[in-house]
Amino acid sequence: MERKCIFIAALCLSVLSLVHVASAQDAKVTGSWDLSAPGRDGSVVTQTLTLQQDGTKLSGTVKGARGEAPVTGSVTANNISFSVTRTTPNGEVKIDYTGTVSGDAMKGTLTVMGNTADWTAKRSAGGGSGN
Repeated sequence: MERKCIFIAALCLSVLSLVHVASAQDAKVTGSWDLSAPGRDGSVVTQTLTLQQDGTKLSGTVKGARGEAPVTGSVTANNISFSVTRTTPNGEVKIDYTGTVSGDAMKGTLTVMGNTADWTAKRSAGGGSGN
């Protein structure tokens, strides 16, 4: 009887461990996203964010009215962070994005030149799968 209880306890522990590992998997963000954030004048600017994911490492591009710029970053569980460095007439400007992923949507805060703003993104139609 005692052996049976130990076996059942070990089995339950194993199942709980597998559930924890499955729930801790990194969000899948490969594909195209419509990234929206406030512009200089306060109006919402939407750009195309294209991401490739290799484990937790992210690379890609962001493309908008100011052209295309490289993206580097990471994703861990549902937390995402990435940076974009744009070349402007006044030199390079780095924009840091942090946020969370929920299925086909992301949201968070960006920081540029000491200022912060909220951003959102939704997976583009035909822009890849979150699976």
